[in-house]
Amino acid sequence: MELLPVRPTAKTPASLFTGDVYLTPIYSGTGPSRMTVALVRFTPGAHTNWHSHAVGQTLHVTEGVGLVGTRDGTVLRNHAGETVVCPPGEEHWHGAAGDTFMSHLAMLEAAPDGGDPTTWLEPVSDESYKQADATPN
Repeated sequence: MELLPVRPTAKTPASLFTGDVYLTPIYSGTGPSRMTVALVRFTPGAHTNWHSHAVGQTLHVTEGVGLVGTRDGTVLRNHAGETVVCPPGEEHWHGAAGDTFMSHLAMLEAAPDGGDPTTWLEPVSDESYKQADATPN
C-alpha cells in the first residue's frame, strides 16, 4: 500500500483546450497498471479539442454539468454522479456547459505499445459548441 501526495494543479495548454481548464494529476500507473486518472476542472464554456484515445476514456462528473460530443453529432449532457464511457478510437470532445463550472475524473489507460494514449485533433468550432450546449437531454 502507498499513500501518494497531492500533486500540483496546472492550467492546460491553450493549444488543446478552449477556455480555462485546470488539471490535477491523481494517479499514473506503473507496470503492470497502465491507468491514468486526473481531476479536470472546466470553467463555464471551456472544452477540449477533438481527440481520441487508443484504449478509450471514462469520464466521471463530480460537479456541475458537462457535455461530450462525437463526430456523428451525438451530444451527451452529463451531471454530477454520472459517467460517460468513450470507446477506443472514438473522436470526441468534452467540457463544461456554457453556464456552469464542471469537474470530472478523466480515466484512461496508456497505449499498449507505451505511446501517447491520446491523439489530439483540431479545436471544436464555436458554432458546434453552441449547438451542443443548446441540446437538451
